[in-house]
Amino acid sequence: MTARSEDAKVHAVLQDELSVPPCPSQVQQPHEATGGWENLEYLRDQSEYPGEAFACFLGTLSPGREVVVTLRYVQELPREPDGAARFVLSPTLNPYGTLYVWNCRTSKLHYSLLLTASLQSPRGVVDVQANFALTPLIYTAQDHSTAQAPLLQVSLAGSPQCHHDLELLVYYGDPTAVSAVVEKGDPEAPPGSLLGDPMVLVTLAPSIPEAVPGQRQSGEFIFLLNTTFLEHAQDSLLFLLKSLPLGCYFNIYCYEETSVGIYSQSVEYTQDNLTEAMRRIPSTGSSLGDSNLLETLRSVYNTPRPHRHPRQLFIFMAGLPPDVEAIAAEVCRHRNSHRCFSFCFSEDSAALAMALAKETGGEAAYVSSDNRRSFVVLKCLKQALKPAAEGVSLSWTLPRGLEVEVLGGTPQSIFQGQHNLLYAQIHGQAQDTTVAKGVMTLQYSLDGQDVTYTIEFPLCPQGDGRLAGHRLAARCLMKRLLPESVSGSGEEPRHRAVEISLTSGIICPFTSYVGVRTPQRVTWYQRPLALLPPRQSLIPCQIVELRGSRISSCYPKSIWVPPGWLTAVRASWLALRQLTHDIAALPQRRACSKACKPPPPLFSSLKYVDPMEFGLCSSTLWQWCPEAAAKCQELVALQNADGSWALSSGLASVLEVDEDEIKGKMPDEVMEPSIWATVMAVTWLHRHDEYYQDLCELLEAKAVTWLCSQAVSQLDKCLETANTLLGSSVKPSVFRL
Repeated sequence: MTARSEDAKVHAVLQDELSVPPCPSQVQQPHEATGGWENLEYLRDQSEYPGEAFACFLGTLSPGREVVVTLRYVQELPREPDGAARFVLSPTLNPYGTLYVWNCRTSKLHYSLLLTASLQSPRGVVDVQANFALTPLIYTAQDHSTAQAPLLQVSLAGSPQCHHDLELLVYYGDPTAVSAVVEKGDPEAPPGSLLGDPMVLVTLAPSIPEAVPGQRQSGEFIFLLNTTFLEHAQDSLLFLLKSLPLGCYFNIYCYEETSVGIYSQSVEYTQDNLTEAMRRIPSTGSSLGDSNLLETLRSVYNTPRPHRHPRQLFIFMAGLPPDVEAIAAEVCRHRNSHRCFSFCFSEDSAALAMALAKETGGEAAYVSSDNRRSFVVLKCLKQALKPAAEGVSLSWTLPRGLEVEVLGGTPQSIFQGQHNLLYAQIHGQAQDTTVAKGVMTLQYSLDGQDVTYTIEFPLCPQGDGRLAGHRLAARCLMKRLLPESVSGSGEEPRHRAVEISLTSGIICPFTSYVGVRTPQRVTWYQRPLALLPPRQSLIPCQIVELRGSRISSCYPKSIWVPPGWLTAVRASWLALRQLTHDIAALPQRRACSKACKPPPPLFSSLKYVDPMEFGLCSSTLWQWCPEAAAKCQELVALQNADGSWALSSGLASVLEVDEDEIKGKMPDEVMEPSIWATVMAVTWLHRHDEYYQDLCELLEAKAVTWLCSQAVSQLDKCLETANTLLGSSVKPSVFRL
């Protein structure tokens, strides 16, 4: 940030927080620098998006004077579900009367904004959309790889537009693709340094088709349960285990009791292994132990992963576990080998759950009600069951003398819908300068088939000098170092993080901004200064954590995923305050939930799981009925791992039909009683669709898949008889007929 007037210039620089300013007396405290600093609380609460904001108070602007403020920042843009990159100009640069930090009546000022976007992509720029008027896209290359979007001047003074963010959606060619963009290094930086060598920005977003629900599927699912979950959430665990697909592997760890799983390593999901697991769980949590989550995680990571089965962890936390920093560091260390889905049942563990999920590409959820627990965990399981490219590897073909370092490593799996941005730096000096291009090869396995992508990139790249890719790579490196720095791993990670921060200009928790004031010219006569007085050469700056309020206030906010890494220590108080506020306001929000419309699709990039009001995530609101829930749990407990049911007295009891009558009504065409029993069970579930639609969606898909593989020709007659016996009207489409 640079602010310039005719009298002075203020430039924001980073400094190590442990360093002592040369003249401490010159640095005023924030509340002394301006009377409006306390209004940052308003900005923190009223901002529409979560994240970080930079604040620096420059003083009073006298009438007839002007200050030119220049801001430069770099960030990874969030992606919409359709692949568009989304840019938002925050209200801080779009002032209006209710935002007190400007401390002026903008309704009487002429305020306009002229924005120009320069776009570049090797996949081509297809379209640009905005929530305001803009001029047509101007392509500056024949292959449409570069374009200019000169946006029309927007007048914001006193207009309704000034109360809304300016949003820009950029569509690139083939959003599911693999690409590599090279950025040249800083010629003034030493060779071999982070900023000195060329940087390759690699986008990994391969096309992965949808999986058919209920079919065999690869994957390793590991459940880490605490004693509270074991005592009060056996039903949720039952639904989780029964909903797993055939072909996967699973294991269960009951930490707080022992760091060892119920199996020495993950086993294949079969009926025998599932029965044995359900038998062992009560005894595993029956005696007190001294194990903790950190030891259990280390035990999991030391266990070999089944070949070509992407690993996903489901972590349940009732309270804040010990060694929070070490837990975050351990998960971060293995971030490329798995995903975490974390669930917290108390406010104090919310920040840790959020951090673990964010760092590994998973999701986090806060569960406040026993009645909603199963819905929340099954919602995340559906996300975890998305197909993935497995065995991901990158190889490089370069002239002799050059080598590539992938900063932060390469993920072992890429799940459907994920966009992975990697940073690879080219080191060394090419011995053969006639070779102008390098080659990157991506290989992975999808449904047992090997897939290969080959991408060429220039070895003599151009650049605009902003080093945007290098700075994003610096932030990526610091994200890896921060957990190590706060977990007691010595001073080296902290020193390295500070060094990268000061070199790249990207802030980290160990550095802070300070504004340095220098005079522009000397005036021989007395006149008001536009910036702070000459005696103050150092000006305080602050990074403000914005909570975000974009979701409709009638819906309780759940845990969002911030754009940058937030360690548990730094974020816990924010999450605690937000969750406490939401819980207190929950009765009023529920009262108006039926009258409120769901958030529009434009806001879908703010990813969250809402466990309290599942109507946001489902087509229908689930109606809680204890008797129906008990019946459903009994039926699920009887289902086999392959999705079928056996014809038994237990099934007849749940269906409330005499067992002899079920056997007597079995169609003559059916040779296997389990086929008839499974049709009856699925029909009964659909008869009570208003209760079981979300709970049993995965179970039903597995049952229908099993039926279609066993007796497609018999299903029509079975369904007709089942509808008559149960008094229902389930349609043949339920059974894919």
